[in-house]
Amino acid sequence: MLRVPPGSGPVNLRAHDPSATPGGPRDKAEALEATAEIRLRLAELQERLFAQSTQGDPHCVLLVLQGMDTSGKGGTIKHVSDGLNPAGIRVKAFKAPTEQERQHPFLWRIRQALPRPGELGVFDRSHYEDVLIARVRDLVPRATWSRRYGVINRFEQSLADDGVTVVKAFLHISYDKQRERLLERLDRPDKHWKFNPGDISERALWPAYQEAYEAALERCSTDAAPWHIVPSDRKWYRNWAVAKLLLEHLELIDPAYPKADFDVERSRTELLAT
Repeated sequence: MLRVPPGSGPVNLRAHDPSATPGGPRDKAEALEATAEIRLRLAELQERLFAQSTQGDPHCVLLVLQGMDTSGKGGTIKHVSDGLNPAGIRVKAFKAPTEQERQHPFLWRIRQALPRPGELGVFDRSHYEDVLIARVRDLVPRATWSRRYGVINRFEQSLADDGVTVVKAFLHISYDKQRERLLERLDRPDKHWKFNPGDISERALWPAYQEAYEAALERCSTDAAPWHIVPSDRKWYRNWAVAKLLLEHLELIDPAYPKADFDVERSRTELLAT
């Protein structure tokens, strides 16, 4: 329901209601209960994925979260990962590139943060910033960011070929809901640390960002790594939907506990004799 079909043509975000709840629970209470049940299943599959990797299996999962400020990337990570084994999660929040990172091709810093076999990797922003803010803010020439769509598609295909399941979610928030959440950060002293005056200037570029996201969703939704547009005005639906997407992809991997490569009964007998 949320998937952007590869090759389906231009994406119009105005046609996607940010407050919609496609395929979701009826209300917040039902969503919280359903999300808690999903997390139990995610924890089981996460353990099996890690166990499987100890025998050399290369599979892992990379969840890519993109969205405008206040769309809930951090909140989604917090709610979806609750109850999972922290040792099996690798979370990376991408900020403005450092001086060292600027000396390398744009995917260099992304490669450093990829999940290892058996892990669940989560990107709070990602390589897509290089066709989003780089495009909107004219940080690089048009010819440069235009080439990056193809580079990204080849990169994600190579990840899939190496056993990485890439789950991409665009957290789709409305213009009015963003204002509401930014005002909340100003109204609450315990939220001031989340506010940056630069958020206001970024908000002024809303139309340009929507256009940039539409281009990325259209050009980089592939069979190997499709995009999903997740309505995010309702936090309870957003959290449920991303958890559900992760669950569906882990179930497709269907990780299994490795069989013992030793004589179990003999080991039991020897242990009981000690």
